[in-house]
Amino acid sequence: MVCPGCYRSRISWNWCKSCNSTRFENNFDKWTSGNDIIDKFIQDAQLNADYYDKVIEWIPYERFKGIREIAKGGFGTIYCAEWIDGCIEGWDIENQQWERNGQQEVVLKRFDGIGDINEDFLNEMTVHLKSIGKSISTSFYGITKGPETYKYMMVLEYLGGGNLRNYLNNNFNNINWENKLYYLKQLADIFEEIHELGIIHYDFHPGNILSYSFNDSLLHISDFGLSKLIEKNVENPQKRNVFGVLPYIAPEVLCGNEEYTKAADVYSFAIIAYEIITGFQPYSYVPHDEELALKICNGLRPKIPFHTPPLITRMIMRCWNAQINCRPTFEELYEELKKYHDDYLNNTDIITIQIKEAKEFSKNQEAADITTTTPLNYRTHPQAIYTSRLLSFSNLPKPKNEENFGKQLEELSESFSHIITTSKYQLYIVFFFIS
Repeated sequence: MVCPGCYRSRISWNWCKSCNSTRFENNFDKWTSGNDIIDKFIQDAQLNADYYDKVIEWIPYERFKGIREIAKGGFGTIYCAEWIDGCIEGWDIENQQWERNGQQEVVLKRFDGIGDINEDFLNEMTVHLKSIGKSISTSFYGITKGPETYKYMMVLEYLGGGNLRNYLNNNFNNINWENKLYYLKQLADIFEEIHELGIIHYDFHPGNILSYSFNDSLLHISDFGLSKLIEKNVENPQKRNVFGVLPYIAPEVLCGNEEYTKAADVYSFAIIAYEIITGFQPYSYVPHDEELALKICNGLRPKIPFHTPPLITRMIMRCWNAQINCRPTFEELYEELKKYHDDYLNNTDIITIQIKEAKEFSKNQEAADITTTTPLNYRTHPQAIYTSRLLSFSNLPKPKNEENFGKQLEELSESFSHIITTSKYQLYIVFFFIS
């Protein structure tokens, strides 16, 4: 493809990096965010954008309308708004102006830290730029500034399906096993790519998993504000503050014995997998305080229902193992979950038999008037906190597994050696039940 402006080859049909970089640069003196660091950040992104979805802009606040608060977390406030102009999609040669998407719904994310610019704000912007084009995070359109708070805000893609936590709370009893396996496979795939980019999330929980529609759309990861690039994590080992949602934080991070590593994200995945499988938020019945942190370091984990397919139980247990070197990687998890998902869709192999047994168990319980479905209105302890926050715990012990953990995991793994194939369609399975 040849650019009609400079007659050089270009990567995509509607984007010439050379011409568009010049257009952006010629406009640098016509706008400012009021902060030199932010200005340079935007300018560098524009000069290096090799496709329209990597462009970020300074967007005056008056270009938004219908602004309304939709969520408030531990470190920021989220608003929804209509962006009058919409994002840049290319260059209109005939009219010599940017082609735009037109009015679109966006998210404005304000960091509620001290001062105009803080490390979390700059860090989230950096990580978003690094992940753009990878279909793992929400699109990042630019930066604006609220006229009343004088706080800078990220302008991000709006995903109407909301977050996974709310979706599970409202729809769990309608989520089938195909959906559950698909969610888990997608998350493993996304995090394999995130880790390949040299990023650790640091704050992985269902509130940060978004989608246009959880029925039929891809999942996306948000809130990289606590993320750190792995190389920067190594450069700054003295930073030991623990932030996040307590039930999803790996015990080695809670006690301060280990830096936050890829294996800590795998631990968070295990707790999320438990939530996807059961519909229950972890440790919802107790305060999320130092006592809970102590118990987690001593091996406490959410109780997996005994009728859960043993293959899924084993996967979750491996991921939340207190011995971090024993946890699988997301590459391994993706391959495992892809096989389970494919096998279940094709009605083949062990996972299909195990899920059928689990469904039959639930059906029999329902017939006996014993409910096994997850109540959508179950109550949580008033001090069970599922928003990110600073956690200041001291003198927590070195993490360990519960006394019977190794034996349970070993027996669970050995149970699959008792599978005997008698024909292409008949399998006898010895199940291991976790109480």
